[in-house]
Amino acid sequence: MEYKFTKDNFDSEVLNSDKPVLIDFYADWCMPCKMMGPAVSKIAEAYDGQAKVGKINVDQQPELAGQFGVRSIPFFAVIKNGKVVASEVGAMPQQALEGMLKKAL
Repeated sequence: MEYKFTKDNFDSEVLNSDKPVLIDFYADWCMPCKMMGPAVSKIAEAYDGQAKVGKINVDQQPELAGQFGVRSIPFFAVIKNGKVVASEVGAMPQQALEGMLKKAL
């Protein structure tokens, strides 16, 4: 399952999650973000039950993007126990993104 994180559900779904969370900060107009979409969806499916995988639209949620210091997108962050344990900017192979999440499991 792929989540959609917003400022309204961020604390409950991300910061207070009992599972690691992979966040994809993206925008609809961003071509590299669109390229990463299928990889993020596959990871969400593969790790359903073990981790939460979701997206934050930086145009709709500028406060959350600012909170994470997002300056370029796509920006990926892995949150565990309410803290960022890994982050990376830019498009990457699915295996690299999956590797970020695996370290937090």
